[in-house]
Amino acid sequence: MLLLFAGSGCAALIYEVVWFQLLQLVIGSSAVSLGVLLGTYMGGMCLGSLLLPRFISRREHPLRVYGLLELGIGLFGVAVLFIIPMLNGIYMSAAGDGLPSILLRGVVAAICLLPPTVLMGASLPAIGRFVESTPTGVSWLGLFYGGNIAGAVFGCLFAGFYLLRVHDMAVATYVAAAINIGVAVMSYLLRSKAEYDPPKEDAPPAARPEHAWPVYVAIGLSGLCALGAEVVWTRLLALMLGATTYTFSIILAVFLIGLGIGSSGGSMWARKLKRPRLALGASQLALALAVAWTAYAVTDLIPSWPFNPLSVTDPWRLFRIDFGMCLLAILPPALLWGLSFPLALASLTGRDEDSGALVGEVYAANTVGAILGAVGFSIVLIPWVGTQGSQQALIALSMIAGLVLFYKSGLSGSGYFGVAAAALVGLILFATVSEAPWLAIAYGRRMSLQTAPGTPLYVGEGRNSSVVVSQLPGGQIYFHVSGKVEASTEPYDMRLQRMLGHIPALIHKDPKSVLVVGFGAGVTAGTFVVHPEVENITICEIEPLIPQASSKYFGRENHNVFHDPRTHMVYDDARHFVLTTNDKFDIITSDPIHPWVKGTATLYSKEYFELVKQHLNPGGVITQWVPLYESDFETVKSELATFFDVFPNGTIWGNDINGEGYDIVLLAQVEPTKIDIDKMQQRLTRDDHKGVAQSMAEVNFHSAPQMLGTYAGRASDLQEWLKGSFINRDLNLRLQYLAGMGLNYDKPGYIYSEMLTRRKPAPEIFSGSDEVMRAFFASLGQP
Repeated sequence: MLLLFAGSGCAALIYEVVWFQLLQLVIGSSAVSLGVLLGTYMGGMCLGSLLLPRFISRREHPLRVYGLLELGIGLFGVAVLFIIPMLNGIYMSAAGDGLPSILLRGVVAAICLLPPTVLMGASLPAIGRFVESTPTGVSWLGLFYGGNIAGAVFGCLFAGFYLLRVHDMAVATYVAAAINIGVAVMSYLLRSKAEYDPPKEDAPPAARPEHAWPVYVAIGLSGLCALGAEVVWTRLLALMLGATTYTFSIILAVFLIGLGIGSSGGSMWARKLKRPRLALGASQLALALAVAWTAYAVTDLIPSWPFNPLSVTDPWRLFRIDFGMCLLAILPPALLWGLSFPLALASLTGRDEDSGALVGEVYAANTVGAILGAVGFSIVLIPWVGTQGSQQALIALSMIAGLVLFYKSGLSGSGYFGVAAAALVGLILFATVSEAPWLAIAYGRRMSLQTAPGTPLYVGEGRNSSVVVSQLPGGQIYFHVSGKVEASTEPYDMRLQRMLGHIPALIHKDPKSVLVVGFGAGVTAGTFVVHPEVENITICEIEPLIPQASSKYFGRENHNVFHDPRTHMVYDDARHFVLTTNDKFDIITSDPIHPWVKGTATLYSKEYFELVKQHLNPGGVITQWVPLYESDFETVKSELATFFDVFPNGTIWGNDINGEGYDIVLLAQVEPTKIDIDKMQQRLTRDDHKGVAQSMAEVNFHSAPQMLGTYAGRASDLQEWLKGSFINRDLNLRLQYLAGMGLNYDKPGYIYSEMLTRRKPAPEIFSGSDEVMRAFFASLGQP
């Protein structure tokens, strides 16, 4: 039965990873959307744990009930794959803004997640009826819970490192459903061999021990702290280790390992305890110390670790190092949170009662707390008091959970003295929690390589991202998001950002409306401010902190686009906005974060580019940033092949540093691109385009031929080179797994030179007078 429960846990985590990834494609990946998803997922588990004891008779064999639940989970798990595409069309037609939008996201999540998660939540109470409600029986319940978590650890790593990396979400779902069906079949086979003595009739619910409420409060606070801590520490560790999908899998797996070991150990310990409630209280007080340790590890110890990530080129070795760091930081508190569940069960147990109802109530209290913790910390506490204040809140709440359990507990004088001493230690620990170092927020795991990082001008922690604006000793201003430099006033960054705007604005004959995906430093969006034809600039940014910070420190470079009357800000996940808007645009330019960052690969998928294509007006232009640094050949090829699969007329424009490749801009139109260089140059000499010419000159483009000299090829030139490359699709998002493996490969010049060697003349694209064409070819470095 332990193995069955492990299989159930494995399938559940595979589903969780897949469902969250699938639903984010529909309702977005903002903090609000993730909060809705997590709340719905865990709410279903809570409902299931409460409803089963009330609707399923104790006279039913537990293994029969358990088998039916597992069969239902498998069927619903497969159904979700087909339901989500159907809901997608309905959601697109009804999506709006504000509270109605949040409610609609909740309805979509509920339709998809509640049926299977209610069944998942009912599984532990169902199997719980197989054991007596005694200390020994309850210890088995804790072991079942631990076995379930052990399976979840395997499912988390199996999905994150193999199923979704090598296959896709459909294959992962079918594997999980097969596990469910296997568990259901084994449950039916075991039913005939597992004796069960059902009661003659369903007895009324047994009265809980006197003063049981502190146990429910404590286990609820334990769940709140556990999920709140997971939110906080995942955010901090993703900065230190790199926010790849592999890092998130590692963090979740380590957290689950601690819960599983703690639950199993607590189950064995509970058999011998005479006063488990006091042991539960002591474990909550000990959590204050464990949380303080993790806070120290993630804000002081790991950031100062003398480790050069660029020295490790083997990704599997890097993952092992990351796994060890996560174990060091997270394991102690996770063990204690795992220990809490069986101790809470033992504190409430009594003979001749429905053990399924008991475990359902405790599990529900713990899950309600977990929902409040996950949603409250991500949406409210971190933006309000930051990760430092959030970790202090974890210590305070753990102390409260422990102290509540000692209320009317009959302790002796020395016992109360010990509790008071523990409370004093907790207050001291509360004061020792440090802020996240700004260097970690700015540079992530490469912070140790910064010899002259400068000084921070702004540090902020928002709902979705952490932001830093820094100034180097030479005066350059850098903009950082979640451990990465995303923009700067360095010449090569300024040139790239201006290219993303000026090239499409000048290729388009009369651009009126623009959509900019990602605000960043605002330089790309600000490029359109100086184009007199542009009447509307819509900017989609997921983190509200970013435009405010950038406007203050990059106002001159971005032409104060945030305050321009033509600018319309949308705070949402860009893919969700493109999916739900009815607007069409003359130009759509996208400058997202690196594709190895978890969740970003959706802005590089074939389906996303097809959505963008549908939102282009006739003659419209799309530009897309693609990094060559912190990337490898396979990743870059996948990005280009996916883009060109949707836009076969696509072209490439290079941005280099001292002649060495650095990053590129992909540009395309639905129609074949035609560029009359003479007309473009004449446009730049007009009085109403003086601002455009000046903006170009600031990044060393003094004429149209010079800017067009960044042309690096077109789709047909690279057809042979890209043969066999993976197409990044919504149902596999293979790119984030490829990019995560190639993160430490940093040879952009080599990749760019391979592309340039395949560049061919393109007379069907470029035309002009002899003089202009000579200047153009000279810019290309051709005779």
